[in-house]
Amino acid sequence: MVNINGKFIPDDLGQSLKHEDFYKMIKEGAMPSTTQVNVGTFLEIFKKYVKQGETILYIGLSSALSGTYNSSNTAREMILEEYPDAKIYIIDSLSASVGEGLLVYKANEMLNNNIDIDEVVKFIENTKRHVIHAITVDDLNHLKRGGRISGAVATVGSLLGIKPTLKIDDEGKAIPGDKIKGRKKALKYLVKQLKDKAIKPEEQVIFICNADCKDEAEDIKKMILEEVKVKDIIITSIGSVIGTHGGPGTLGVVFIGTER
Repeated sequence: MVNINGKFIPDDLGQSLKHEDFYKMIKEGAMPSTTQVNVGTFLEIFKKYVKQGETILYIGLSSALSGTYNSSNTAREMILEEYPDAKIYIIDSLSASVGEGLLVYKANEMLNNNIDIDEVVKFIENTKRHVIHAITVDDLNHLKRGGRISGAVATVGSLLGIKPTLKIDDEGKAIPGDKIKGRKKALKYLVKQLKDKAIKPEEQVIFICNADCKDEAEDIKKMILEEVKVKDIIITSIGSVIGTHGGPGTLGVVFIGTER
């Protein structure tokens, strides 16, 4: 959930609040905050599908970034007390935003090809630390507000035109990457990360996520297609929860690579 202008709104892929409207509100001065999914919500949704005899595979936001994963585990244990035969698989993605989405995409692809659920879970667990997040943000103040950097660093960085990069480490934490001077160089840096680290990019769908800066996402796509042979590229929007912490102008290239 996102709390913005005194209202709690679910981050549901832009259905309750369109992403462009969310970022417009931030640009107009709104200061959103986020809350994790509670146990009760998981119980309600899990129970609905367990009663229908469905198997559940939940791929959660990195446990290093949110307590949501822990809430899902608690709900699973409570469900199993009542329905001991329920099949609920829970995976800590150790990823965020489209990094998590890449794993969902792969799992969905495998299930549609009738691959056994246990094999899917094994693949996701073995792959998740190879999901590379190459990220840059446009405005340091959102990172300062979220406690990622100090006020002094944000002030000096903004004056010097520094565009910080972020990455997700093996523990699923968001950590600082290289400091790039200028937006154009930051975009080139994201493409270079793909060139340097991607495993068999010609067999991969590459994801580009953006926070209200689709034109620049298209620029990155063009650069990738000029420099790297890939299977396909999907451009998508960063949702309101992650967008709260990165702010408008955040861009990421996400792919399966050698190491984080």
